[in-house]
Amino acid sequence: MPGLRFPKLRALLAVSAALVLGSPAVAQQAPTKVRYEEVVRSVLYMPMYVALNQGYFREAGLEVSLKTSQGADKGMAALLSGSADIVLIGPEASIYVANSESPVKPKVFAGLTATDGFLLLSRQPVEKFDWDMLKGKKVMSFRPGSNPDVFLEAALRKNSLDPKSDLKLVSNIGPAARAGAWMAGQADYAIFLEPEAGNLEKAGNGHVVASIGQVVGPVDFTVFTATDAFLKDKPQVVQAWTNAIYRAQKYAASAPANELAGQIGEYFPGVAQEELASAITRYRDYGIWKTTPTVKPEAIESLQDMLQTSGLLEPAKRVKYDQVVVTRFAAEAEK
Repeated sequence: MPGLRFPKLRALLAVSAALVLGSPAVAQQAPTKVRYEEVVRSVLYMPMYVALNQGYFREAGLEVSLKTSQGADKGMAALLSGSADIVLIGPEASIYVANSESPVKPKVFAGLTATDGFLLLSRQPVEKFDWDMLKGKKVMSFRPGSNPDVFLEAALRKNSLDPKSDLKLVSNIGPAARAGAWMAGQADYAIFLEPEAGNLEKAGNGHVVASIGQVVGPVDFTVFTATDAFLKDKPQVVQAWTNAIYRAQKYAASAPANELAGQIGEYFPGVAQEELASAITRYRDYGIWKTTPTVKPEAIESLQDMLQTSGLLEPAKRVKYDQVVVTRFAAEAEK
Protein backbone atom coordinates (compact mmCIF):
# COMPACT_ATOMS: atom_id res chain seq x y z
CA MET A 1 0.00 0.00 0.00
CA PRO A 2 2.64 2.60 0.88
CA GLY A 3 4.39 1.91 -2.44
CA LEU A 4 1.17 2.70 -4.31
CA ARG A 5 -0.04 5.63 -2.22
CA PHE A 6 3.05 7.88 -2.23
CA PRO A 7 3.71 7.91 -6.00
CA LYS A 8 0.09 8.90 -6.52
CA LEU A 9 0.42 11.61 -3.88
CA ARG A 10 3.56 12.99 -5.50
CA ALA A 11 1.85 13.04 -8.90
CA LEU A 12 -1.17 14.82 -7.44
CA LEU A 13 1.02 17.47 -5.82
CA ALA A 14 2.93 17.98 -9.07
CA VAL A 15 -0.29 18.51 -11.03
CA SER A 16 -1.64 20.90 -8.37
CA ALA A 17 1.58 22.95 -8.41
CA ALA A 18 1.50 23.18 -12.19
CA LEU A 19 -2.10 24.40 -12.13
CA VAL A 20 -1.35 27.01 -9.48
CA LEU A 21 1.82 28.31 -11.13
CA GLY A 22 0.15 28.40 -14.52
CA SER A 23 -2.88 30.35 -13.29
CA PRO A 24 -2.69 34.01 -14.40
CA ALA A 25 -4.80 35.06 -11.42
CA VAL A 26 -2.19 33.69 -9.04
CA ALA A 27 1.03 34.16 -11.00
CA GLN A 28 0.29 37.78 -11.89
CA GLN A 29 -2.33 40.15 -10.54
CA ALA A 30 -4.64 41.55 -13.20
CA PRO A 31 -3.85 45.20 -14.05
CA THR A 32 -6.15 47.94 -12.78
CA LYS A 33 -8.16 49.57 -15.56
CA VAL A 34 -8.00 53.37 -15.71
CA ARG A 35 -10.23 55.46 -17.97
CA TYR A 36 -8.15 58.41 -19.14
CA GLU A 37 -9.12 61.45 -21.23
CA GLU A 38 -6.78 64.04 -22.73
CA VAL A 39 -8.03 67.49 -23.61
CA VAL A 40 -6.82 67.34 -27.25
CA ARG A 41 -4.33 65.26 -29.24
CA SER A 42 -1.00 67.09 -29.45
CA VAL A 43 2.77 66.59 -29.37
CA LEU A 44 2.49 68.87 -26.34
CA TYR A 45 1.67 65.72 -24.35
CA MET A 46 4.64 63.73 -25.68
CA PRO A 47 5.79 62.36 -22.27
CA MET A 48 2.36 60.83 -21.74
CA TYR A 49 2.45 59.03 -25.09
CA VAL A 50 5.97 57.82 -24.32
CA ALA A 51 4.74 56.36 -21.02
CA LEU A 52 1.97 54.54 -22.88
CA ASN A 53 4.16 53.32 -25.75
CA GLN A 54 7.04 52.18 -23.56
CA GLY A 55 4.78 50.26 -21.19
CA TYR A 56 5.48 52.37 -18.10
CA PHE A 57 1.84 52.23 -17.01
CA ARG A 58 1.59 48.51 -17.72
CA GLU A 59 4.70 47.85 -15.65
CA ALA A 60 3.12 49.89 -12.85
CA GLY A 61 0.09 47.60 -12.89
CA LEU A 62 -2.27 49.84 -14.86
CA GLU A 63 -4.28 49.21 -18.03
CA VAL A 64 -5.00 52.64 -19.52
CA SER A 65 -7.75 53.39 -22.04
CA LEU A 66 -7.29 56.66 -23.95
CA LYS A 67 -9.95 59.08 -25.16
CA THR A 68 -9.66 62.65 -26.49
CA SER A 69 -12.20 65.07 -25.03
CA GLN A 70 -11.76 67.96 -27.48
CA GLY A 71 -11.96 70.63 -24.79
CA ALA A 72 -11.21 71.11 -21.10
CA ASP A 73 -14.90 71.69 -20.40
CA LYS A 74 -15.75 68.30 -21.89
CA GLY A 75 -12.89 66.63 -20.01
CA MET A 76 -14.06 68.08 -16.71
CA ALA A 77 -17.64 67.03 -17.49
CA ALA A 78 -16.41 63.46 -18.04
CA LEU A 79 -14.60 63.53 -14.70
CA LEU A 80 -17.55 64.94 -12.76
CA SER A 81 -20.02 62.53 -14.38
CA GLY A 82 -17.85 59.53 -13.57
CA SER A 83 -17.15 58.49 -17.17
CA ALA A 84 -13.41 59.18 -16.74
CA ASP A 85 -11.05 58.42 -13.84
CA ILE A 86 -8.16 60.73 -14.73
CA VAL A 87 -8.14 63.67 -17.15
CA LEU A 88 -5.43 65.90 -18.57
CA ILE A 89 -6.74 69.47 -18.57
CA GLY A 90 -5.76 72.96 -17.50
CA PRO A 91 -5.74 73.70 -13.75
CA GLU A 92 -8.15 76.57 -14.34
CA ALA A 93 -10.94 73.99 -14.67
CA SER A 94 -10.37 72.81 -11.09
CA ILE A 95 -10.40 76.41 -9.87
CA TYR A 96 -13.75 77.02 -11.55
CA VAL A 97 -15.29 73.87 -10.04
CA ALA A 98 -13.86 74.66 -6.61
CA ASN A 99 -15.97 77.81 -6.70
CA SER A 100 -19.08 76.00 -7.95
CA GLU A 101 -21.82 74.15 -6.08
CA SER A 102 -20.65 70.80 -7.42
CA PRO A 103 -20.35 68.27 -4.58
CA VAL A 104 -17.57 66.56 -6.53
CA LYS A 105 -14.29 68.42 -6.24
CA PRO A 106 -11.47 67.75 -8.72
CA LYS A 107 -7.87 67.83 -7.56
CA VAL A 108 -4.63 68.24 -9.49
CA PHE A 109 -2.11 65.56 -8.51
CA ALA A 110 0.63 65.84 -11.17
CA GLY A 111 1.77 68.27 -13.85
CA LEU A 112 2.87 67.57 -17.43
CA THR A 113 3.55 70.86 -19.21
CA ALA A 114 5.50 73.74 -17.70
CA THR A 115 3.71 76.39 -19.74
CA ASP A 116 1.51 77.03 -22.77
CA GLY A 117 2.42 75.05 -25.88
CA PHE A 118 0.45 77.13 -28.37
CA LEU A 119 2.36 78.82 -31.18
CA LEU A 120 1.28 82.05 -32.88
CA LEU A 121 0.96 81.79 -36.66
CA SER A 122 0.83 84.59 -39.20
CA ARG A 123 -0.47 84.20 -42.74
CA GLN A 124 2.60 85.77 -44.31
CA PRO A 125 6.27 85.19 -43.48
CA VAL A 126 7.61 87.81 -41.08
CA GLU A 127 11.31 88.61 -41.02
CA LYS A 128 11.14 90.21 -37.58
CA PHE A 129 7.93 89.77 -35.66
CA ASP A 130 6.65 92.51 -33.38
CA TRP A 131 3.53 92.09 -31.27
CA ASP A 132 2.33 95.50 -32.40
CA MET A 133 1.63 93.83 -35.75
CA LEU A 134 -1.48 92.35 -34.12
CA LYS A 135 -3.13 95.74 -33.61
CA GLY A 136 -6.42 95.94 -35.46
CA LYS A 137 -6.15 92.30 -36.54
CA LYS A 138 -8.30 89.21 -35.99
CA VAL A 139 -6.58 86.50 -33.94
CA MET A 140 -8.08 83.01 -33.75
CA SER A 141 -8.08 82.13 -30.07
CA PHE A 142 -9.80 79.38 -28.10
CA ARG A 143 -12.94 79.00 -26.01
CA PRO A 144 -13.40 82.02 -23.66
CA GLY A 145 -12.21 81.11 -20.16
CA SER A 146 -10.03 78.26 -21.39
CA ASN A 147 -6.32 78.14 -20.59
CA PRO A 148 -5.24 78.83 -24.21
CA ASP A 149 -7.39 81.95 -24.24
CA VAL A 150 -6.16 83.10 -20.82
CA PHE A 151 -2.48 82.56 -21.68
CA LEU A 152 -2.87 84.35 -25.02
CA GLU A 153 -4.40 87.35 -23.28
CA ALA A 154 -1.52 87.33 -20.76
CA ALA A 155 1.03 87.27 -23.61
CA LEU A 156 -0.74 90.19 -25.28
CA ARG A 157 -0.73 92.24 -22.09
CA LYS A 158 2.97 91.51 -21.55
CA ASN A 159 3.50 93.14 -24.92
CA SER A 160 1.38 96.21 -24.05
CA LEU A 161 -1.66 95.11 -26.04
CA ASP A 162 -5.22 95.25 -24.70
CA PRO A 163 -7.02 92.03 -25.74
CA LYS A 164 -10.37 93.80 -25.53
CA SER A 165 -9.65 96.87 -27.63
CA ASP A 166 -6.43 96.54 -29.63
CA LEU A 167 -7.48 93.47 -31.64
CA LYS A 168 -10.33 91.03 -32.19
CA LEU A 169 -10.09 87.57 -30.60
CA VAL A 170 -12.02 84.94 -32.58
CA SER A 171 -12.97 82.39 -29.93
CA ASN A 172 -16.13 80.71 -31.22
CA ILE A 173 -14.56 77.92 -33.31
CA GLY A 174 -14.41 74.40 -31.89
CA PRO A 175 -11.03 72.63 -31.49
CA ALA A 176 -11.61 70.17 -34.32
CA ALA A 177 -12.68 72.90 -36.77
CA ARG A 178 -9.91 75.43 -36.17
CA ALA A 179 -7.41 74.25 -38.78
CA GLY A 180 -10.11 74.11 -41.46
CA ALA A 181 -11.39 77.57 -40.53
CA TRP A 182 -7.84 78.96 -40.71
CA MET A 183 -7.22 77.43 -44.14
CA ALA A 184 -10.58 78.84 -45.27
CA GLY A 185 -9.27 82.33 -44.54
CA GLN A 186 -10.69 83.14 -41.14
CA ALA A 187 -8.55 85.50 -39.00
CA ASP A 188 -5.19 87.16 -39.66
CA TYR A 189 -3.28 85.30 -36.94
CA ALA A 190 -4.02 82.16 -34.97
CA ILE A 191 -2.66 79.96 -32.20
CA PHE A 192 -2.07 76.24 -32.81
CA LEU A 193 -0.44 73.34 -31.02
CA GLU A 194 2.03 70.95 -32.60
CA PRO A 195 1.80 69.06 -34.87
CA GLU A 196 -0.93 71.25 -36.41
CA ALA A 197 1.29 74.34 -36.35
CA GLY A 198 4.13 72.56 -38.12
CA ASN A 199 1.80 70.91 -40.63
CA LEU A 200 0.20 74.24 -41.55
CA GLU A 201 3.62 75.82 -41.87
CA LYS A 202 4.92 73.00 -44.07
CA ALA A 203 1.88 73.30 -46.35
CA GLY A 204 2.45 77.03 -46.74
CA ASN A 205 -0.69 77.88 -44.75
CA GLY A 206 1.04 79.78 -41.96
CA HIS A 207 4.29 80.80 -40.37
CA VAL A 208 5.21 80.39 -36.68
CA VAL A 209 6.23 83.79 -35.32
CA ALA A 210 6.09 83.36 -31.51
CA SER A 211 5.62 80.94 -28.61
CA ILE A 212 2.87 81.97 -26.17
CA GLY A 213 4.44 79.95 -23.35
CA GLN A 214 7.86 81.49 -23.86
CA VAL A 215 6.32 84.95 -23.44
CA VAL A 216 4.18 84.07 -20.40
CA GLY A 217 6.84 82.03 -18.61
CA PRO A 218 6.53 78.98 -16.33
CA VAL A 219 2.88 78.53 -15.30
CA ASP A 220 1.54 74.95 -15.39
CA PHE A 221 -0.64 74.61 -18.48
CA THR A 222 -1.92 71.02 -18.42
CA VAL A 223 -2.16 68.78 -15.37
CA PHE A 224 -3.45 65.35 -14.40
CA THR A 225 -6.66 65.69 -12.44
CA ALA A 226 -8.96 63.29 -10.58
CA THR A 227 -11.84 63.65 -8.16
CA ASP A 228 -11.16 63.90 -4.44
CA ALA A 229 -13.08 60.62 -4.02
CA PHE A 230 -10.87 58.80 -6.54
CA LEU A 231 -7.71 60.05 -4.83
CA LYS A 232 -9.04 58.85 -1.49
CA ASP A 233 -10.36 55.48 -2.68
CA LYS A 234 -7.54 54.51 -5.06
CA PRO A 235 -4.31 56.12 -3.85
CA GLN A 236 -2.24 53.18 -5.10
CA VAL A 237 -3.52 53.78 -8.64
CA VAL A 238 -2.76 57.49 -8.48
CA GLN A 239 0.72 56.80 -7.12
CA ALA A 240 1.44 54.25 -9.83
CA TRP A 241 0.27 56.77 -12.45
CA THR A 242 2.46 59.54 -11.06
CA ASN A 243 5.47 57.22 -10.88
CA ALA A 244 5.02 56.29 -14.54
CA ILE A 245 4.70 59.93 -15.58
CA TYR A 246 7.83 60.95 -13.69
CA ARG A 247 9.72 58.07 -15.29
CA ALA A 248 8.63 59.32 -18.73
CA GLN A 249 9.51 62.92 -17.87
CA LYS A 250 13.05 61.97 -16.88
CA TYR A 251 13.54 59.88 -20.00
CA ALA A 252 12.00 62.43 -22.39
CA ALA A 253 14.13 65.27 -21.01
CA SER A 254 17.27 64.00 -22.76
CA ALA A 255 16.26 61.29 -25.25
CA PRO A 256 16.97 62.09 -28.93
CA ALA A 257 14.04 63.75 -30.71
CA ASN A 258 14.01 61.12 -33.47
CA GLU A 259 13.80 58.34 -30.89
CA LEU A 260 10.89 60.03 -29.11
CA ALA A 261 9.16 60.69 -32.43
CA GLY A 262 9.32 57.00 -33.24
CA GLN A 263 7.72 56.14 -29.92
CA ILE A 264 4.76 58.52 -30.27
CA GLY A 265 4.11 58.00 -33.97
CA GLU A 266 1.20 55.60 -33.39
CA TYR A 267 -0.76 58.48 -31.83
CA PHE A 268 -0.29 60.69 -34.91
CA PRO A 269 -1.19 58.61 -37.96
CA GLY A 270 -0.31 60.39 -41.18
CA VAL A 271 2.35 62.60 -39.57
CA ALA A 272 5.89 61.77 -40.69
CA GLN A 273 8.47 60.91 -38.04
CA GLU A 274 10.71 63.81 -39.09
CA GLU A 275 7.80 66.24 -38.59
CA LEU A 276 7.18 64.87 -35.10
CA ALA A 277 10.90 65.13 -34.32
CA SER A 278 10.88 68.74 -35.49
CA ALA A 279 7.88 69.51 -33.26
CA ILE A 280 9.56 67.85 -30.28
CA THR A 281 12.74 69.85 -30.84
CA ARG A 282 10.78 73.09 -31.10
CA TYR A 283 8.90 72.44 -27.87
CA ARG A 284 12.08 71.39 -26.10
CA ASP A 285 13.82 74.59 -27.21
CA TYR A 286 10.93 76.61 -25.79
CA GLY A 287 11.12 74.77 -22.44
CA ILE A 288 7.52 73.58 -22.66
CA TRP A 289 7.78 70.31 -20.71
CA LYS A 290 8.09 69.80 -16.97
CA THR A 291 10.88 67.59 -15.69
CA THR A 292 9.02 66.59 -12.51
CA PRO A 293 5.29 66.09 -11.78
CA THR A 294 5.22 68.66 -8.96
CA VAL A 295 2.83 71.60 -9.38
CA LYS A 296 4.11 74.46 -7.23
CA PRO A 297 2.07 77.07 -5.33
CA GLU A 298 3.49 79.97 -7.35
CA ALA A 299 2.14 78.44 -10.56
CA ILE A 300 -1.40 78.34 -9.18
CA GLU A 301 -1.05 81.90 -7.87
CA SER A 302 0.21 83.15 -11.23
CA LEU A 303 -2.64 81.41 -13.03
CA GLN A 304 -5.20 83.01 -10.70
CA ASP A 305 -3.59 86.40 -11.33
CA MET A 306 -4.13 85.82 -15.05
CA LEU A 307 -7.72 84.64 -14.56
CA GLN A 308 -8.45 87.67 -12.40
CA THR A 309 -6.94 90.10 -14.92
CA SER A 310 -9.03 88.49 -17.67
CA GLY A 311 -12.18 89.05 -15.60
CA LEU A 312 -12.78 85.32 -15.13
CA LEU A 313 -12.12 85.14 -11.40
CA GLU A 314 -13.30 87.53 -8.72
CA PRO A 315 -10.67 88.45 -6.11
CA ALA A 316 -12.86 87.04 -3.35
CA LYS A 317 -13.05 83.68 -5.15
CA ARG A 318 -9.35 82.96 -5.38
CA VAL A 319 -8.71 79.48 -4.03
CA LYS A 320 -6.00 78.22 -1.74
CA TYR A 321 -3.33 76.00 -3.25
CA ASP A 322 -4.34 72.92 -1.26
CA GLN A 323 -7.95 73.32 -2.38
CA VAL A 324 -7.01 72.28 -5.90
CA VAL A 325 -3.59 70.57 -5.64
CA VAL A 326 -2.61 67.38 -3.82
CA THR A 327 1.18 67.12 -3.51
CA ARG A 328 1.86 63.79 -1.82
CA PHE A 329 1.87 61.65 -4.98
CA ALA A 330 4.43 63.79 -6.81
CA ALA A 331 6.55 64.04 -3.68
CA GLU A 332 6.58 60.25 -3.29
CA ALA A 333 7.39 59.73 -6.97
CA GLU A 334 10.40 62.06 -6.75
CA LYS A 335 11.93 60.32 -3.73
